[in-house]
Amino acid sequence: MIRRIALALAAAGCLFAIPIAAQNFIARSVCPDDNPAVFRPCALAAARAFTPPKTPDGRPDLSGLWRRRSAAFEDLEAHPKNPDDGGGPSVVVDPADGKVPMQPWADARRLDNAAKYLHHNAACLPAGTPGTMYMSGLYNIDQTSSTIAIIGEQLSPHPYRAIPLDGRAHVGSAIALWNGDSRGRWDGNTLVIDTTNQNGRNYLDQRGRFYTEQAHVVERFTPVDADTLLYEATIDDANVYTRPFTIAFPFRRNALKNAEVWEEACYEANEGQMILFRNNGFKVYPGITAREAKDLKTAWESRR
Repeated sequence: MIRRIALALAAAGCLFAIPIAAQNFIARSVCPDDNPAVFRPCALAAARAFTPPKTPDGRPDLSGLWRRRSAAFEDLEAHPKNPDDGGGPSVVVDPADGKVPMQPWADARRLDNAAKYLHHNAACLPAGTPGTMYMSGLYNIDQTSSTIAIIGEQLSPHPYRAIPLDGRAHVGSAIALWNGDSRGRWDGNTLVIDTTNQNGRNYLDQRGRFYTEQAHVVERFTPVDADTLLYEATIDDANVYTRPFTIAFPFRRNALKNAEVWEEACYEANEGQMILFRNNGFKVYPGITAREAKDLKTAWESRR
């Protein structure tokens, strides 16, 4: 039975990750080190000296196939390689110690989450923002003057985003979405994406890190050279974290000829597989609201 559960989890992308080193089809870069602590300062300096190719409307052209170069979906912090994880350095670049600044009650809740609940992938549920940007391996970016479209494959269901660039306002706060409500704008050569209105029902990584529906995420895509993007995301949720924190890692242009993004067939709820999980006492992570987070924090502090 344990073997059956392990195989099912592997099929859901919750266990055996593809090692980053196995993804060899990437272009060369002026900043070749994938370790975020090394890559990010190099990338920021290189980006200041780089003039990216432009679209007909004069914006940086980010289109093409890109491979994410991190194992953030396993653990935002540094983690060793083992049979369950591909291993990798921390993607947290702020704070500088590479640690996620969780409130004490939330870190205890994280450990409880990892022990009690399945990752959202087990039920083929979307990964949210920024999770969608590191749950897939290969991404296709298309852009027009009014929209950025991002389509991914592997490890995550529905890894697609359509991000308006036309200055429209966010939808009303009463609407909660799995991937949130994203709005894009250009800051020089950097694409900035502002996301609100998430439902808080996904993990940030397989270690049970989480946020509430009040999380505010700001992502930045900066061209570093013709074949490299610096990806940064700042997560701000005062219900869970002691301060906003920023993750970063490279996207490198796919150099494999005739490559394309493939669909990984998966449907929400994944009932056949979930029967196996439920019969063995597992449930999918239900998420946590801002109200629940505040109550849990108060209860935690009253016991101290």
